[in-house]
Amino acid sequence: SSGINAEYGGVGWAMAELISMRLLPLWVGARGIEFSWKYIQLSFEANISLAHHIVMAMLIWMWTRNNIEKSVLPLIISLLLLCSSKQTLLELLGTLFHFTSFGILSINVMVTLLVGLVATHLYINLCIQDNSWGNPKYH
Repeated sequence: SSGINAEYGGVGWAMAELISMRLLPLWVGARGIEFSWKYIQLSFEANISLAHHIVMAMLIWMWTRNNIEKSVLPLIISLLLLCSSKQTLLELLGTLFHFTSFGILSINVMVTLLVGLVATHLYINLCIQDNSWGNPKYH
C-alpha cells in the first residue's frame, strides 16, 4: 500500500542520512589519535536522529489513516510541521541565544522526547480504538 511505501522511503532516507552525515564523519574523524567531544556529540545526534525519524514515520502513518478522529488531525499535522522544521528552529535558537553545541543538543533531546511521547500516546490510542471495533473482549 502507499502508506507502507512512504514508510519504506522514510526509513531509506533516514539510513542515507545516518551513513552520510553521521557514520562517515565519525569513522573518518574518530580514528585519529586526539580525543574530541565533537565525536561524542555526533554519536548523540545520531541516536536523536534515529528517534526523530521513527517518530516522523509514526506521525505520517497516523496522518494517512482514514479512521482517525478529525479532532486529532490538526495535532498530528502540527507535530509533523514541528518535526520538519525542527533543525531550522534549533539553529535559529542557537544563533539568537548563543547556546553552546551541547545546549542545542539538550534542546533537541527535549523536543524529540516531547514530540515522541505525544505521538506515541496518539498511536496507542489509535491502536486501542482499532482493536476495540468488533472485538468482544474489549467491550
